[in-house]
Amino acid sequence: MDEILPLRGYGRRLYSRGFGLAVVDAGRLQRVMVVGSSSTTLLDLGGMGMETQLSIAARPEAVSFDPSRTAVMVIDMQNDFGCRGGMFDRAGLDVAPIAHLVQPISRLLEAARRNALLIVYTRQEHNADLSDAGNEDAPHRIKHKRLNIGAAVVAPNGIQSQILVRDTWNTAIIPELEPQPGDAVISKHRYSAFFETSLDTLLRARRINTLIFTGATTSICVESTVRDATFRDYRCIVLRDCTAELIAADTMRSNHEASLLAIELLFGWTAESEAVIDALSRSAKAG
Repeated sequence: MDEILPLRGYGRRLYSRGFGLAVVDAGRLQRVMVVGSSSTTLLDLGGMGMETQLSIAARPEAVSFDPSRTAVMVIDMQNDFGCRGGMFDRAGLDVAPIAHLVQPISRLLEAARRNALLIVYTRQEHNADLSDAGNEDAPHRIKHKRLNIGAAVVAPNGIQSQILVRDTWNTAIIPELEPQPGDAVISKHRYSAFFETSLDTLLRARRINTLIFTGATTSICVESTVRDATFRDYRCIVLRDCTAELIAADTMRSNHEASLLAIELLFGWTAESEAVIDALSRSAKAG
């Protein structure tokens, strides 16, 4: 028999079956995991309480957010991108800029969890046969061939793995940032976390209107997701010290800075993680 749970902040009923989550009236269901879910659960989703607006310093101007309607996005902080032995490292790229994000993102997530913000992880990953990577003539497949997508490798811990393939060491979240019970994990097979996933359904069910972005890389998966979020009228705040880019990282004008400028001008706001942490801390003390 389905268990019924009242969850504050939702707008409709959801079913959570095993490692899947879906709005009951949502049409075609997509792949999403809620960590800690192990049975079929009917979530009774009630209304929102009083809204609290927290203002933070940002570019190009200060921006505010309601914690109960805000999600922290952790974009692709997975072994393939940020660890030795992962896809980027095997391709000869310096993964240090992504590895350096672990500490500031960890601090932000601690504050977010203390204040009950929704945390959403994404993983870029594919079926083992690459059937969801596009056909042989598809740009996504062509561009990833040089990175050996799908290649069988031995992970640093000695187990068999595959580059950018789901359910392997390569696409697992970096251990220091491992999702916790109640966090959501979105499996995606393109740069944007909105493309053919249930992310939009999940966020709208929670009445989320603001997304705080962390992760990698700034100019590819982060910016792609920010653009798609803006097109769907979500307010996007990208944390400058919690995002990183390997492309042109060693040049005077990096892709990281170019993406932040574009976001500030037309797609949202940028800020420092400390501003968000301080705002959440002040709110918790006031409450």
